[in-house]
Amino acid sequence: MPTNEGSNSWSEDVANPRVAVLIPVKSFRSAKGRLSSLYSPQERAALAATMAAHVITCATPLPVAVVCDDDNVAAWAAEHGALVLHEPGRGLNGAVAAGVEQLRDLGFTRVIVAHSDLPLAGPLAPLGDGHGITIVGDRHGLGTNVLVIPTNCGFQFAYGSASFSAHIDEAARLGFAVRVVHDAALALDVDTPDDLRDALAPGGGAWAGPLR
Repeated sequence: MPTNEGSNSWSEDVANPRVAVLIPVKSFRSAKGRLSSLYSPQERAALAATMAAHVITCATPLPVAVVCDDDNVAAWAAEHGALVLHEPGRGLNGAVAAGVEQLRDLGFTRVIVAHSDLPLAGPLAPLGDGHGITIVGDRHGLGTNVLVIPTNCGFQFAYGSASFSAHIDEAARLGFAVRVVHDAALALDVDTPDDLRDALAPGGGAWAGPLR
């Protein structure tokens, strides 16, 4: 069930908008294991939370929901004014699907699904314009960092290896036009030390750093 124990911004924002942002967030304690050569578990948790908070900020002015299976993440999301969609035991694809269904039931017709580790992301709201399905891939052309879909289309999510092509195929199966957006900032998600280096490179963006 949706919960929001923090800010009242959700209830104030949902009266008219038809587009919402959905951010899946895994446990901060287990996040970013591939950065273990650089940071301690506590520092990796802080990094994950910092990036996720940035993506929430990028959702403005749209309502934002966080789908998660971790109590600490749920409390953190509520403190950041997000609607909490607690979906334990579903895995990423199942949790996102359940989150989209809940947003549909709340009256939203489109949802912007954005990963939580996009430190250079800018405003997400413009991606919600238009019709059909919008996909923003990662910089390797393999993953899907942002996906915009109608909430009632029965989209089958395929996050994981080669999700970009799988999601294009799914859009075709459903008969939707696909808009592919090439955005270098949104394409950079942080999983590896190389990703983090590039996120912090001069001119890479306005992000101050992982633990600021």
